[in-house]
Amino acid sequence: MTNPHTQPSTGTGDMRWSFDLASENETGVLAQALAKILAPGDLVTLSGDLGSGKTSLARALLRALMDDAHLEVPSPTFTLIQTYDSARFPIVHADLYRLKDPDELEELGFDELTSNALTLVEWASQAPTLLTRPHIDVLLALRPGTEGIGRHVVITTSGKYIDQIKTTLYQISFLAEFGWLSATREAIAGDASGRHFERLSTPDETAILMVAPKPQAGPVLRHGRNYRSLAKLSDSLESFIAMAEGLRAHAISAPRIIGARSATGLLLVEDFGSIGIADESGPVEERYREAAALLARLHDLPLSQWVTSDRAQAYRLPAYDLEPLLIEVELFLDWYVPAFSNAPLSSIARADFLALWQRILEPCLFEKQSWTLRDYHSPNLFWLPEREGDQRIGVIDIQDAVYGHPAYDVGALLQDARVFISEELELSLFEHYIMRRLAFDPHFDVARFVSAYAIYAAQRVTKILGIFVRLDRRDGKPDYLRLLPQLRAYLKRNLAHPALVDLAHWFKAHAPYALDEQGDAA
Repeated sequence: MTNPHTQPSTGTGDMRWSFDLASENETGVLAQALAKILAPGDLVTLSGDLGSGKTSLARALLRALMDDAHLEVPSPTFTLIQTYDSARFPIVHADLYRLKDPDELEELGFDELTSNALTLVEWASQAPTLLTRPHIDVLLALRPGTEGIGRHVVITTSGKYIDQIKTTLYQISFLAEFGWLSATREAIAGDASGRHFERLSTPDETAILMVAPKPQAGPVLRHGRNYRSLAKLSDSLESFIAMAEGLRAHAISAPRIIGARSATGLLLVEDFGSIGIADESGPVEERYREAAALLARLHDLPLSQWVTSDRAQAYRLPAYDLEPLLIEVELFLDWYVPAFSNAPLSSIARADFLALWQRILEPCLFEKQSWTLRDYHSPNLFWLPEREGDQRIGVIDIQDAVYGHPAYDVGALLQDARVFISEELELSLFEHYIMRRLAFDPHFDVARFVSAYAIYAAQRVTKILGIFVRLDRRDGKPDYLRLLPQLRAYLKRNLAHPALVDLAHWFKAHAPYALDEQGDAA
C-alpha cells in the first residue's frame, strides 16, 4: 500500500495525496467526494497513460456533478470540448489528445467557455500553458494484478486548492488505505466537542469514523496557558489510542482501533452499535449496575500513571491534581454566575470559593489514584449484550483520561449529566459499587470513599453547570440548558455531606440560585 500521507512535491510547495482505488465503485466514490467540493473557475487536469481511467473518472465526475447516474457522457476526443449546464454551474470537459496546436483552443473559444465554469481536462500536457495556471491534477495508473479495475491515484494541488480539498482528500486516502472507501457513510450524533462521527457500513460489517480536528487553543488565561492546557485536555488522538489499547489489555470493552492518522485527526474504530445504558424511559438499572461493577474492577487494579499495552506506545496520563480541578470549578464563576446573577461576584467571594475547593480537594490527592476516564456517563457507555459480565459495557470518549481519584468516575456515572438518576437509584448503585470494592479488598476504606465521592461529584457538577452555560452563551448550543435543573439537584445532594459544609454555606450566601432546581437565567 502506498503511503497515503500528504507529501510536498520538490520545490513547488504543492501538496500530494497518494492512494489506491480497488474498484470502479471506489472510483465513483472519489468522483462523488470531489464533486461536492469543486467550484466554478476550478481547473482539474486528468493525467495518465492511455487506458489508465481518465475518461472513466471524468464520466463519474460529470454524473455526480449533474446528479444523474445515467447521464450519457460522450468522449470529446474528436470534438475536443463538450459543455454541460449543471444546476450549480457550467462544466467544460475537454480531451486534448488530438490537439495539434495550442492555438486551436483560442479558435474554439476555450477561455471564454471556461471563465465561469468548472473545467475538466484530459491530456492537458498538449497545451502546456494550461499547466501554469492553478489547478488540481489527478494522475491515474492501472494497478497490476487487478484485472484492469484497480488504480493508483496521485492528486497534486497547490495554493487555494490545498485548503479547498485537503479535508476531503485526507479522508479519502485514509479510508482507501484501510479498505473502507466503498462503505456507506452516515453521520451520527456527536458530542459537545468539535469532533464529528460517521457510521461506515458495508454488507459485512460497520465501523465508526471519528474526525477530530485540532481543537481551538482559546485565550490565554494565566502563565501563558489556555483552558485546555490548564484543564489537561488532550489535543491528540494518541491519548485515545493508548487508552483504548490499555483498557482492552485489562479486558475492558474499549473500541478496537482499525486505523489511525493522528496528524490529520482521523480514527477508524470498532462500532459498538446504538444501545446505550439508558433508553427513552431513562436509566436501565441492570446496565448501570454493570457499569458500576466495571469501575469497581478497574479501581481495584494496581494501575500506574503510565498506560502500556502491546499495541500502542506507552502514554503517561496527566495528573488530575489541583491545577485542572480548580480551573474546572472556575467555569462556574466565569459562566454560570454571570448568567444567573444580577450582581457581579466580589473578588473576595471568588477567592473564598477557590480556597474552599483547594482545602477540600487537597487531602484526596494523597489517596489511591487510578485511571480516571473523565467522561464515564451515559452518552459514552454502550450495552453489548452478546458479551459477558462487565465486558457488556462498551466505553468510548476516553481521550481526556487522567490519573486521578477513583471517586470522580463513580460520580460521573451515578450523577449522570444527561440522564436524571434518582436518589434511590444513586444509593443502590453506589452500594453495588462499594460491595464490589469490598469483595476485591476487604480493607477498602468505605467511609473515606463516601466523603471523596461527595467531593468529586460536587466538583464535577459545579464544572458542568459552567460548561453547559458556556455551550449556550459562547457556542450557540442552548439545548444543554434543559439539563441544568437535574444538575442543581445533584449539587444539593452533594453539599449535604459534612465534608462540604463550608462550601454549602458559600453557595447559600453567594449563589443560592445554583441550588434552586427551578431557577432561571438572569
